[in-house]
Amino acid sequence: MAISLRRASRLAALILCCAALDASNSRNPAFHVIAFFTGREDLAHISFLHEAQRWFPEMAAKYNFRFDTTSDWRNLNADFLSRYEVVVFLDTRPEDPAQREAFQRYMEGGGAWMGFHFAAFALTPSAVPANWPWYHDSFLGAGSYVSNTWRPTAAILRVDDRAHPATRHLPATFRSSPNEWYRWEKDLRQNPDIDILLSIDSSSFPLGTGPKPHEIWHSGFYPVVWTNRKYRMIYFNMGHNDIDYEHRYDTTNRTLSYTLNNPVEDRLIIDALLWLGHQ
Repeated sequence: MAISLRRASRLAALILCCAALDASNSRNPAFHVIAFFTGREDLAHISFLHEAQRWFPEMAAKYNFRFDTTSDWRNLNADFLSRYEVVVFLDTRPEDPAQREAFQRYMEGGGAWMGFHFAAFALTPSAVPANWPWYHDSFLGAGSYVSNTWRPTAAILRVDDRAHPATRHLPATFRSSPNEWYRWEKDLRQNPDIDILLSIDSSSFPLGTGPKPHEIWHSGFYPVVWTNRKYRMIYFNMGHNDIDYEHRYDTTNRTLSYTLNNPVEDRLIIDALLWLGHQ
């Protein structure tokens, strides 16, 4: 009887040990994400950056991935990127030729990328000229920025591809968070490599409040989320909060709208990230 009790005690200890090991292993992140940012241009972009730096770590804890950030674009090199399965551009793009080359090699080698709003911007002449053809024309497929709506305004978004892992939990249409929406040089519908996931539904028009008439859209096709089938990537046009630039309320340049407070849109972003990280 004593032997049986000792054996039972050992078995219980072994079970507890294995359970502890399983719990420890479950805390190992399923994949690693590195988000690059600049955080120096436009209060609306910086506002989005601040909420992203709060929201993504919360999602990382909930969905078991690791989320790191860096504002040092010199880290965009092969050695540093080899530690991560997913790269995120939160508010801009690299400008140094060596960093651009490293990113292209990373993506062509099977890396994954998620970009927001201004990360796709390019306009000549401007402080962000259209001087990276692979990125803007081949990878993103959109070419240069052409125009935008103003003020940041919510839109009804239509899911164009409901079979994609990033959109499978979305309704057919939903109301977005307010955003400054971009129009692009190239018609993405004509590019066989591009899979348009979401676009602005016609029920959104007129979209924008002005005051300039050309900043209010009345018709047209405007993709806002898409992927390139040749790469593991997804781009979101979202990422521009509204700011009290005119000091209508006080002198603090307060944020008037947020991007990451919309349950449907949040679901889209996290499902897209899980898709990228688990491929």
